[in-house]
Amino acid sequence: MPLSESGVREHLRGVAAGLLTPFDDELVIEHGKIEENANTLYDAGIRTFLAAANISEYHSLSQKERIAVTETAVDALPSDACVLAGVGGSTSAARELVRAYGRVGADAMMVMPPDHSYIHERGLIRYYEKLDAVSEAPLVPYVKGFDPSVGYLRDLAGVDGVVGVKYAIEDAVKLGAAASSTPEDVVWVDGLAEPFAVSFWNEGIEGFSAGVSNFRPEVGLELFDALTDEDWERARRIRNICLPFQNFRDESGEDNTLQGAVSISAVKKGLELAGMHGGPVREPIQPLSPTDERRAEELYGQLDDDIARVLD
Repeated sequence: MPLSESGVREHLRGVAAGLLTPFDDELVIEHGKIEENANTLYDAGIRTFLAAANISEYHSLSQKERIAVTETAVDALPSDACVLAGVGGSTSAARELVRAYGRVGADAMMVMPPDHSYIHERGLIRYYEKLDAVSEAPLVPYVKGFDPSVGYLRDLAGVDGVVGVKYAIEDAVKLGAAASSTPEDVVWVDGLAEPFAVSFWNEGIEGFSAGVSNFRPEVGLELFDALTDEDWERARRIRNICLPFQNFRDESGEDNTLQGAVSISAVKKGLELAGMHGGPVREPIQPLSPTDERRAEELYGQLDDDIARVLD
């Protein structure tokens, strides 16, 4: 049985790991490997999971595949885990996904950043209202890729069914202004992973999505504990060990000028180096070049050393 709204809120106050989508050499989804990754992360202490998310290559999955990978995650994990399922696209397609995710038992709908060419803040609010109207599970809008007003963020948090907002804009002041003027039962989540967790915590976040913690979950869990304890010096030390690999994820890779192109490929490599399942990526994402593969391995080694030094 899916979690209650209060249960989802409680899980948002923690570390949310993305379940990446392992493919075989023919780019067919390997559901058994999703299950193994989920169980490994759960055994390490992660309790909040993002299925069919951006990092899961949402836009390269069909509707049927999005439902299937979410069902795999729900079935693989114990009942005290929370699975948020990615929802996006046109209103009709998103409502179709919401209904399907409800049938497979997803705990919440993570509404993806709008990928429409032109958007209007009032139109977006109406979009969320229409999704809420067909969803029995709560909504967690993911704000990324545009520069909304504080008024919009306030109205977004006020939509019926919204229990949390995943905020992925590099503007801590706007976050603080929005979080301080919205209902206390709406949980603000840092969608920019460990690098922004310390500064965003002081502006109102109560949880964060995983970066390197997708493959080294102990990092995110220790960082969350340090933030909860207001041990700022320790929190900064843990944050700092994430920066080299996270900065690598922001790079463009070879023969390309677009920032962040290696992000998912880098995390899949991190999963493999940590003994989990990464695998190939689907276009338009590219695999790491041999040079970037070597860099990822070097950065993982540095991360491993820093974890041993800082966390032990």
